[in-house]
Formats: sequence, structure tokens, C-alpha cells
Amino acid sequence: MAKQARVATSSRKKPTRPTATKRRPAARAVKKSVLPTWDLSDLYPSPSHPSVRRDLKWLAKEVPVFAKSHQGKLAKHSADALAKAIAQYEKIQDVLGRLGSYAQLLYAGDMSSPEVTQFYQNTVEELTAISSHLVFFGLEINKLPEKPLAAAYKKSKSLRHYKPWLDSVRAGKQYQLADNLEQYIHETSVVMGSWQRLFDESIARLTFIMDGKEISSAEIFDFMSDKDPKKRKAAAKEIARVFNENAPLFALITNTLAKAKQIEDEKRGFARPISSRNLANQVEDEVVDALIATVKKNYKALSHRYYAWKAKQFGVKALDYWDRNAPLPADGDRSFPWKEGVKLVGEAYHAFSPELAKVGQKFFDNAWIDVPVRPGKAPGAFAHPTVPSSHPYLLLNYLGKTRDVMTLAHELGHGVHQVLSAGQGALMADTPLTLAETASVFGEMLTFQELLNRETDHKRRTMLIASKVEDMLNTVVRQIAFCEFERKVHDARRFGELSVEQIGEIWMSVQSESLGPAIKLSPEYSAYWMYIPHFIHSPFYVYAYAFGDCLVNSLYGVYLREKSAGKADAFASKYLTMLKAGGTLRHKELLKPFGLNASKSDFWQAGLDVISDYIDQLGAK
Repeated sequence: MAKQARVATSSRKKPTRPTATKRRPAARAVKKSVLPTWDLSDLYPSPSHPSVRRDLKWLAKEVPVFAKSHQGKLAKHSADALAKAIAQYEKIQDVLGRLGSYAQLLYAGDMSSPEVTQFYQNTVEELTAISSHLVFFGLEINKLPEKPLAAAYKKSKSLRHYKPWLDSVRAGKQYQLADNLEQYIHETSVVMGSWQRLFDESIARLTFIMDGKEISSAEIFDFMSDKDPKKRKAAAKEIARVFNENAPLFALITNTLAKAKQIEDEKRGFARPISSRNLANQVEDEVVDALIATVKKNYKALSHRYYAWKAKQFGVKALDYWDRNAPLPADGDRSFPWKEGVKLVGEAYHAFSPELAKVGQKFFDNAWIDVPVRPGKAPGAFAHPTVPSSHPYLLLNYLGKTRDVMTLAHELGHGVHQVLSAGQGALMADTPLTLAETASVFGEMLTFQELLNRETDHKRRTMLIASKVEDMLNTVVRQIAFCEFERKVHDARRFGELSVEQIGEIWMSVQSESLGPAIKLSPEYSAYWMYIPHFIHSPFYVYAYAFGDCLVNSLYGVYLREKSAGKADAFASKYLTMLKAGGTLRHKELLKPFGLNASKSDFWQAGLDVISDYIDQLGAK
């Protein structure tokens, strides 16, 4: 089950704040003329450029030759010959990843263009057909006997270089199916991809009415954090109306993909629906179980307590669900023009590590970032690593709010991480999702602390802390609730197709449990599960955000202790070394230099205690 192409390891499409939905109409946004857009020509000049067809032709010729040279022969290869074969495979993966990344980024930039969507789909299908000839490689690697492979490592330095990748591939060997079934699953993945594309394009096509004007899904959710309570309520009701009208379609997509996952999981022998995600994340089931259990145990001390405090600020016992992310009555959220936001994030990064800031500056000095809101563009934000032979790209929808600055800090963290890990090559640059969130959340923490240190007004500091608490609750508590929703949906789907009402009931139960009695959930809120793209694209992805946030809270605590001891530079050096490791080390190995161990339950509690301390600072009971 080796990776066939490099894909985005981060997507800020997750509605944790909800980032994917914090959008305003273009008229209220920062002027588009001052916002940069990306230039994808570092990958390919255009979809029709000869270099696109050239690389596709090269793959169409090279891949069958590679298969003919190595299929059925890996067990007989010498150590150096096996290393050489892996190096060839890596080169092929880089070209596959370049083409796939270009198509994906082009599509994200304009999902409404028929020409772009056609190019995207055709490219995906062509790459799937070509890479089907490579399925044998991972399958045969998993069949290599342990002792001869161990001996081969001793004989070949080149092969030892690829050991982390080989270990990652071989971790899934017990779940491997017969070769013909693996081939079938790979070739039909394009069909499952079409269901995901249906979701994306259906969301992109939804229109909502606000103030008598049609706006997109990328704009309507921003009204949920508007200062005007009437607009928040109107937006919430309009979102519910549109989603409920489209509920049968989204329920069908969800049921179909959940059933497909069930069938494959059962064939492979995974004990639980989440187990395949844990394997891909290189984290043990019991570690994730400990995370989920610890967060749920803290619902009352965290989200329940904070929202009760927030309701008190509004003079009510309970907030309507559309007021959950509302600005506090005393909050006059300032506007950050793009250049000011960039400067703030850059200075926060530089104060921690000039080297980190220097890498981050590349995204602004070059056209590696797409910033303005526009029709047809993917909502939310993400960092796409593309391939090590090129560079990452960032997508934002920047509107100048404090949270948009935090999103910039987050995605830049991913981008810097991806640049630093690129030296590991196409097979080992990517990190598991759980660790991919480390640099991004750490970048947010650095930026938040920079903002807080600059603020001298007590009320503004309170607003900043409250905003940070909400972000952390949305990243930790809300994502674990999302994970529980997925677990219950996938478990229930085993016994038959779920109706819109059944899915809605599951959604309401997990939301009520996680948010607590200070948030009133009206019946129409049962439709809000439909806008979470990770449920469709990456089942059980969401807990990675909670993993990353708690990890960073603990990691930042170590940084503060090291800083107070005059060892900030030493910490920064270890931190950069961790980022450069890419996917070559597991979480235990990466965290060991910092004295941290995610396998221990107190690790998670320490991370959650940071959130609790912030809530204490607000005076919440």
C-alpha cells in the first residue's frame, strides 16, 4: 500500500474555527488588487504546454519498462540493485507527483471552469492508469523476507537510506490483499475520486441569499462571526436551508464512500474504521484512543466552561449555535491589511528562528501563494507540498481579520516544514498527518504570543486570549467530536444505508455532548455535518488536528522552559532538525530530544491544561 503520488498533507479546509467557512462577500474583503496570486509555471506553464504531454509520454514509456525490469524479481535483487530500483521508483513518483499537484492546484484555483475540471479529471485518470503498473512494487516489497532484508541493509548504504520508507510500506503488509485485488482497488480509486469531486463541485455550486444578494459557500459562513447578531442568525438559517435542500445528495455521497471503506477495511482485516488512518499516520491505535478519551474527559473543564463564560458575556444563560464563534460584545476585531499581516507573522517567526523566517519569506518573495477570495476558488486554506524537485504552494482566502492572520501563520508553518523536509526526497519528505500539524500549529502559537506581547490594553488582551481559546477548542474539542461523529456514522453504516435524519441525529448528539448546555442547538443545525470536506476526502483525518495542537502545547512549554534557561537557540536548532526529518522518523523518535512521549496519557493532559489555563485567565468558573 505504498503511496502512488505525493498529495497535500494539509488542508485548512477543515472547519475548526471554522476556517473553511469564514468568508465575507468580496465587497467587504481586502482589495483584491493588493493580494498576491500564485504562479504555477514552476510546475508547468499551462495545461496545454508541451511539457505536460512530454512528461506524460515519459511516464507512459518509462513505467512499463520499470515494471518489466523489476516485477517478480525484487526478491532476487542484490542489496544495491534493490536500492537502485527504489531510486528509479522515486524519480517516477516525483514526475507523477508534479503532474498530479499541478492538476490539483489548478483545480483548487478555479473549480468552476469546465476546461480546468476536465483537465483535472483527465489527468487523474491518466496518472491512475499509468501508476497501475507500479502497484506490484509495494506488494513485492511487503513479501521480502525479514532476515535477507536485514542482511541487505548491512551490505548497502544506498539501501539503508531508504529504510524508513521501506519500514513505512511494510507496516501495512499484514493488511495486504492478493495482487489482483490490490490492482483492482488501485484502478477503481478514480471512481471513488469522482464521488469526492462530486462533493467538492456540489459545495462550490451552492448559492446562498444574504441581504438580497447571491453569495457562495466560501462567503456565507463568515457572517457567522459578524458583529451584527441579526446577520449571524440570518446566515445560520440560510446555511441550514440550503444544506437541507441538498441533504439527499450529500447523504448519498457519505453513504457510498462509507460503504466502500467498510468493504475494503473488512477485506484487509482492519479491526475498526479508524485503524487504517492510524496506520497511515504511523501512530498506534492505543495512542489515538488515549488522545480521544482524554479530550472527551475534559469536555466539561474546557468547552462547557468556556461557552458558559461566553454566554455570561452576552448576558444570557445559553448561546444560540450561530453565536458560538461570534465576537465578544467588547471585541472590536481590528483589520490587518495583507502586508501588515505578513510582517507580523514574519517577525514572530524571526524572533523564534531567523532561519525559519528566511525559509518562510520565500513564499512572499516568489509567487508561491494565492490569497484573494474569488468565485470558483476552493474555500478555506491549505499548503500543498507538490514535489521535492519544486516547492510548496499555499492557498488562502484572506479577509484581513485576526483569524486570517492566524491562518496565514498556520499555512506558512506547513509550507516551511515542506521546504525543509524536501531534502528527504519524494518518498520520505511527507510526514504523517499527526506530525504534519506540528509546524503549522507551532507557527500559530508563535504569532499569537507575538500579538499578545504587543497588546497593552487589558480588554484587548482578554479578547485575544478568548479568541485563542476558541481556536484551540475548535482545533481540539471540535475535531474530536468530528472524529466521534465519523466513528458512529461508519459503525452504523455497517447495518444499512443511513437516512438524512439518522446522520443528523448522530451529528446533534456528538455536538451536544462536546459543546455543553451553554450552546443551544436548534433542529436545523442537524444539517451542518455536510460542509466538512475531510469526512469525504480523508476519513478520520480530523483527530490529527487535536493531536497536533496538544503536541504543540507540550512542545511550546518545553520551549518556554528552555528559553528561560537561556537555551532558546538550542531548542530552535532541535526544532528545525525535527522538521527536516520529514517522514524518516516516528513520533516517539521525533519527540524524544524534547523529553516528550505521546504514548503517555499525561502528555495529552498537559496539552489540554494549557487551554484550561487560558480559560482560567478569563476568569471562567
